[in-house]
Amino acid sequence: MSRPYILGLTGSIGMGKSAVALMLRELGVPVFDADATVHRLQGPNGVLLPAIEAAFPGTTGPHGVDRPALGAQVFGNAAVLARLEAIVHPAVAEERATFLLEHAGQPLVVFDIPLLYEKGHGTGLDAVAVVSAPAEMQRARVLARPGMTPEKFAQILSLQVPDAEKRARADHVIDTGVTLAETGERVAALVAAIRQKNRP
Repeated sequence: MSRPYILGLTGSIGMGKSAVALMLRELGVPVFDADATVHRLQGPNGVLLPAIEAAFPGTTGPHGVDRPALGAQVFGNAAVLARLEAIVHPAVAEERATFLLEHAGQPLVVFDIPLLYEKGHGTGLDAVAVVSAPAEMQRARVLARPGMTPEKFAQILSLQVPDAEKRARADHVIDTGVTLAETGERVAALVAAIRQKNRP
């Protein structure tokens, strides 16, 4: 094969996507973390800081992007958000292309994309795995987070594609409503099956 099999990994808040991404890494699968990349590009000395400061004056400093300040300018304004995304998305795409080149010899790589369905980031993927758990388990996990309120949780959920729809659209569903060991077994089985099929 000329390139690795690309599996998109996504899931709504509190579904256990980070735990699954860690399991994949432990199995030796290269994982491209879109969120971590954005944080790095917008962090101290990040390459996007000059462009973001030019478009949104006063939103960056020595520690990188001032998230509350930038959030205040962007929140609820689709046109302004689109301007920010026009700066961020091409840079992330470039990082992803470099990541693919670096791991070209691998049978499988994973793109960890939280808003895969919400933002239509599914292009170029061979399959999508959705991490999912029962709604009451999701709710308990999210409300246990510091600073989280039922209102905030409801607001986040309203912006995400419903879990049932994600499950229906996915090629693979990874259930985290079971023990960590059971989830781990399912992840390992999925990786083994894909690697077997896509040996270079």
